[in-house]
Amino acid sequence: GYISSRSIIVFVQVWHLVRQQESEQREGERTNKMVSEIYLTRLLSTKLTLQKFVDDLFETIFSTAHRGSALPLAIKYMFDFLDDQALQHGITDPEVVHTWKSNSLPLRFWVNLIKNPNFVFDIHKSNIVDACLSVVAQTFMDSCSTSDHRLGKDSPSSKLLYAKDIPIYKEWVERYYADIKIMQPISDQDMNAMLAEESRVSPMHTTEFNSLAALAELYNYAFKYSDQLMITLEEDEFSTKNRLAYRLEQVHNIMTTDQE
Repeated sequence: GYISSRSIIVFVQVWHLVRQQESEQREGERTNKMVSEIYLTRLLSTKLTLQKFVDDLFETIFSTAHRGSALPLAIKYMFDFLDDQALQHGITDPEVVHTWKSNSLPLRFWVNLIKNPNFVFDIHKSNIVDACLSVVAQTFMDSCSTSDHRLGKDSPSSKLLYAKDIPIYKEWVERYYADIKIMQPISDQDMNAMLAEESRVSPMHTTEFNSLAALAELYNYAFKYSDQLMITLEEDEFSTKNRLAYRLEQVHNIMTTDQE
């Protein structure tokens, strides 16, 4: 029969070669890739600008000369103490002692100052500066590490920036520890003289530090591990010579009497 064209209903639906969701996702990936490439270019440019300053900072920290200033006696005394402890306990792995030294000075002290210069200087640390300093601090920590950091395409840009510099910085750290080790040992008399001088000068800073609070925290630690400390002090030759176990017992008696 005859069908009028007016009675025909045509359904039209448009299809793409990819779904709309996938298309949007890939567009987002292209945008993110473009942004990351621009970001990386700016990072490289900033890194080149700051490279000399970062090198100077690391070279100054990991140098026994400190650009003309003598190495503080406390550092030599502490590092020798760590070497002696390794010998006493039969630790022959050099990486263990390296880690001890890194944790006691560079990672405990210097990283904190690198990340927070406002602790020392009267300056404002903006978010941008904080992000840049975080990269420098992370590079500093990687330089003190004994493990090799394998980098890949998924590694953060901050890690890739100093990938070629970190092996050089690691050599500086190892040389720094080696130079300190061959230095003339610090006698107990010289160390006591230095501490006496610090005690003489310390009254100038009485308003800046709460020494009683610091002593209270130290005593809380000593009281918590009293038995272990007493045994160790009685066995150690230096402690026995200076009667440190007896002195600690006196402190315990005084504190117990005051609390009663």
